[in-house]
Amino acid sequence: MPTCGRLPSTALKGVSVEVPDDAREHGPYGTNQPEGTEGRLRVALLSYRSKPTCGGQGVYLRHLSRELVALGHYVEVFSGQPYPELDEGVVLTKVPSLDLYRDEDPFRTPKRDEYRDWIDMLEVATMWTAGFPEPLTFSLRALRALKKRRGDFDVVQDNQTLGYGVLGIQKLFPVVGTIHHPISVDRRIELQAAPLRKQLSMRRWYGFVRMQSIVAPRLKPILTVSESSLADIHRDFNVPQSSMRLIPLGVDTRYFHPRPHLPRRKGSIVAVASADSPMKGVATLLRAVAKLATERDVNLTVVSKPTPGGPTEKLVQELALGDRVRFVHGISDDELGELIATSEISVVPSLYEGFSLPAVEHMACATPLVASRTGALPEVVGDAAIQVAPGDPEELASVLRRLHDSPEERERVGRAGYDRVMERYTWQVVAKRTVEAYREAIAARKQEKGRR
Repeated sequence: MPTCGRLPSTALKGVSVEVPDDAREHGPYGTNQPEGTEGRLRVALLSYRSKPTCGGQGVYLRHLSRELVALGHYVEVFSGQPYPELDEGVVLTKVPSLDLYRDEDPFRTPKRDEYRDWIDMLEVATMWTAGFPEPLTFSLRALRALKKRRGDFDVVQDNQTLGYGVLGIQKLFPVVGTIHHPISVDRRIELQAAPLRKQLSMRRWYGFVRMQSIVAPRLKPILTVSESSLADIHRDFNVPQSSMRLIPLGVDTRYFHPRPHLPRRKGSIVAVASADSPMKGVATLLRAVAKLATERDVNLTVVSKPTPGGPTEKLVQELALGDRVRFVHGISDDELGELIATSEISVVPSLYEGFSLPAVEHMACATPLVASRTGALPEVVGDAAIQVAPGDPEELASVLRRLHDSPEERERVGRAGYDRVMERYTWQVVAKRTVEAYREAIAARKQEKGRR
């Protein structure tokens, strides 16, 4: 993070603002900021949680905001915990929750002096009744913050919060929505994998999806990342296809690129996936590696942090993979890029993906990719990866065996992946197309005001 100054005049209850020193002259508080649709836009980016090291939201925020600033726009990110890592020139406004799901103390009970207002009470009450409150409670806090900033922004982009508070924000500013994929898909897959005794509580946990299905059709335009996600959003959230704009995600080639000067680690397989989420298919990958390990000298690195004593750790023990599998987390982008670029094979074993940034990152490193034939993955990887049936450890093991034994095929697939990324997936293009959506929303708001 750059050295930041503090702006006391904008302090709000439960909100803190970190302003890079070089943003003061040109941001909402300076005198050089043009208004309207021409020239430099003032953008508020909303994200209810923005974990920087894994998951799409924090990665998306960091790279999009950096490229928007590089294009000359002012960008301020409003985020709950975990907060994102942002590049120089991007302003972070912290919108703290009670952080009830922090890694070191999930589902914690806050102390009495932590409660600040009725939104905090709502957040805890929802957690205590087995629901997930953050999309709703963040949207309400963001609405409260933005009410005090009415003249500061030209447009607001909501990054998959889709809480009721966003409808209030829409009355103050033009709002562009972003849905990487509808969480209704996650709910369907999790319910299919859950035992009957857990399904009731899981339905309650995903109760916020109904709210999102109500909010989403009221936002226009909505940005999404693939034809697959566009179809799923239309089906599950009833968003007209005419209201959506397709903008694939990009990859940061500063970190994700081939490293020909470094040798690849013999027999190494890498995956970047949430270890305990059934949707990410880690269990399928572990079973495939267990089959392969009986006849080949292979090892697997999963970039994730499994729950101690959770289903993934138990499966590793059950398959006797303790000396063949390692989990890493909290590594930098450069370390992750090097890990991928020095692996012989990469895998995205998901049961569903709305896009898959890891797939693009693997290909950008010229590491041959094996990906599930599901969701948006066939669209993202095209013929530049080997596709397998999702949830089929036998087929996955067979493909891994073939690649392990064929340096020539690894070289060919890796090169095809790299070429595809260079042709299609860069963050600068993402930012430019996102600005087009901003201007569309601003123009629509002006037309709406003109009709009143």
